[in-house]
Amino acid sequence: MDRTAMLTLWETHKEEQWPQVGRLQKGPLITLDTVISGCVVYFLNSPEGLDSQRLGIVEDCLADLDNLTPELDEDCQPYFQRLRHLGALLIASHHTN
Repeated sequence: MDRTAMLTLWETHKEEQWPQVGRLQKGPLITLDTVISGCVVYFLNSPEGLDSQRLGIVEDCLADLDNLTPELDEDCQPYFQRLRHLGALLIASHHTN
């Protein structure tokens, strides 16, 4: 996985506004966004990439994201699809190393 591609997607994600989501979904989605984003920053700042513990956390986050996002309004989907793509790139980067 190309770090430049990850960085480009990350820069786009950081510039986007948080979408309007339901009150019950907001907390879990903020947590998932924070955790995946933290792993992206760690990956970009670390030459060795993510360790197995962080990879497991990202995998769990993606599963949770997959459970929460189908219920979201269509206008919220691009934000969380991009977040999911970032997480998937993190996992893919481990498998290509």
